[in-house]
Amino acid sequence: MTNNSSVYAGKSSGRLINDRVIFVQVLVAVLLCINITLIVIFFMKEIFYTNMRYILFANALFSDCINLIITNVLLIFVYFAVDIQKWSCLCFFILSSVYNHVTPITLTAMSLERYVAICMPLHHAELCTTGRALQGILIIHSLSIIPCIVVLMLFSSSVTNGFFKQYAICIVELFILHKWQGYVRSAINQFYFLIMCILIAFSYVQIMKVAKAASGENKESTRKGLRTVILHAFQLLLCLIQLWAPFIEAAVLQIDLNLFINVRYFNYILFNLVPRCLSPLIYGLRDEAFLLALKQHVFCCLFTDKVQR
Repeated sequence: MTNNSSVYAGKSSGRLINDRVIFVQVLVAVLLCINITLIVIFFMKEIFYTNMRYILFANALFSDCINLIITNVLLIFVYFAVDIQKWSCLCFFILSSVYNHVTPITLTAMSLERYVAICMPLHHAELCTTGRALQGILIIHSLSIIPCIVVLMLFSSSVTNGFFKQYAICIVELFILHKWQGYVRSAINQFYFLIMCILIAFSYVQIMKVAKAASGENKESTRKGLRTVILHAFQLLLCLIQLWAPFIEAAVLQIDLNLFINVRYFNYILFNLVPRCLSPLIYGLRDEAFLLALKQHVFCCLFTDKVQR
């Protein structure tokens, strides 16, 4: 599987494996319920699906849901040593690779949208339309699939058709046959990391300048936008560290297998699941409009349930 999206099946005790699997299943189930609820609310209110800010947020939620489902399935396969055909593993690899990049690129786009809203308010309505938001989502997915295409092109030149009919445990190492392939993959991820960090830093600096010059209600609004960008930056940092994790894990594997198992599990929780917890926090709880809609939805569901009883 891609990146650190699974925990390698090792020689741990069955009790430890079961506890870890159960913990991950509960965490993934909670995150999926929250994300799906927020997606439903997004489509219920016109103010959300006609606003670029919330459209990008919904795209991040959808990406997180796909990523959670795929990585969780692969985690179960690996823990219980389920062999699948390598072409099936390749499909999982493609989806996981693409959506591992969609989330950080979307976060970068959301930070740029905040920059336009605060630093260029007169042009915000013109630049951040629904149509441009959809175009932005298309660009985000196009940029996300480029690393995967490069890796697959390098990989396909080194294998025969018979390779894909073989059975194996689905891990990312299946598709890194030579060290130089890993170096190319690392270089692409680091390039993306650099560009996204520059854009986030640019947005932060520009919004901070406006915050210092603003006054009254504008100052409070600007500071809120600044805090949002900071949270995006932290979330983005966790997502981008995830892109580096496989190389740390590869080095640890040379030292000790049990340590490798623990490091990969830790990376999966901290750099894959935790960033997915922050999206609902940033917009689901901090955003007044979304929080109000969420309360109304929950109240309506509870009221309907009581009436039916």
